[in-house]
Amino acid sequence: MRFSALRQLECPKCGLVHDPDQVIGLCDCGSPLLARYDLDEVRAGLTKAEVASRAPDLWRYHELLPVRDPANVISLGEGMTPLLALPAYGRELGVPNLLMKDEGLIPTGTFKARGAAVGVSRAYEVGVRKIAMPTNGNAGSAWATFAARAGMEALIAMPIAAPEICRREVTIVGAELKLIDGLIGDAGAWIREQLATRDGYLDVSTLKEPYRIEGKKTMGLEIAEQLGWKMPDVILYPTGGGVGLIGIWKALAELAALGWVDGPMPRLVAVQATGCAPIVTAWEKGLPESEPWADAKTVAFGITVPKALGDFLVLQAIAETDGCAIAVDDEEILAAQRRCAEVEGAFVCPEGAANFAAVRQLRASGWIKADDQVVALNTGTGLKYPETVPL
Repeated sequence: MRFSALRQLECPKCGLVHDPDQVIGLCDCGSPLLARYDLDEVRAGLTKAEVASRAPDLWRYHELLPVRDPANVISLGEGMTPLLALPAYGRELGVPNLLMKDEGLIPTGTFKARGAAVGVSRAYEVGVRKIAMPTNGNAGSAWATFAARAGMEALIAMPIAAPEICRREVTIVGAELKLIDGLIGDAGAWIREQLATRDGYLDVSTLKEPYRIEGKKTMGLEIAEQLGWKMPDVILYPTGGGVGLIGIWKALAELAALGWVDGPMPRLVAVQATGCAPIVTAWEKGLPESEPWADAKTVAFGITVPKALGDFLVLQAIAETDGCAIAVDDEEILAAQRRCAEVEGAFVCPEGAANFAAVRQLRASGWIKADDQVVALNTGTGLKYPETVPL
């Protein structure tokens, strides 16, 4: 077996195939690109038992990741976060089989480290030495951190309202930080202006390079392995750009194609805040893509994305798994954050808390059944959001 079974990059919109061994962003048609692997080679050369014998980090799945040479792996030990039972909170919500995938214990304190680890490693491998991106906070701090470990330069733009800890993380690792009076779209516009005059930078904005999603998909691979290669009934994901949800969907499809899991796909749930719910609105209207959300604002700052580049893939993932999209308000998010801490001792981020607020609603409506096994992604530690806790 090769270290990576990466075969090609494929456009999910127009079907055009691209050579992966080049510096590349979007397809010619403007769509994000998806990495495809030689799954026949993986099936013939790798077993689940061999995976289980490897180090407990996301690189245990390296055949299904895009880095070809292990010498190019940039790592801080990311991956294999706990899949925790929440029995007390689950009983309270009417879902005894409630599990939390806790990404707060990963480097930089959020799941963004997964995308950064794989994205930076692959960018380094194809010759990139400078990266640039807009961010709501956590992605920028993660990419800046891994860029520093790789010896790469990073240019990060984020809204001035982004969490202070994220701003300080970017600064401490030596990246260039620009604070923007506006939302993530405004930060993106500033990055585009800068890259028009600065040479050598790769724009690693959400889904504008093909490999962040490959890091995020390892959440799905881990969930399957941690459940004994069985599928849960429902997976909830707090959705801004939606890369993690798309990645989980992609991971489980790859595992099914390998024959490592069977049965129906988990029903995927895109959770948004009522103050920024473009995916939910598109889902309710039956639209293939979302429309830009005006005046976006929510305490769950990480999902304040008025228009996601990969929205069509999020909506496709929901539809193909018989999932749904749901919005919860800020009061419900903060109440869920506090209640999870009170009964389980878990201080989750507001984006993760949005999932628990959604579980409550979906159980009350009957969409989630009492005997469903439900996995909720807590995408980061609550310690990065001290302002959400009144003293």
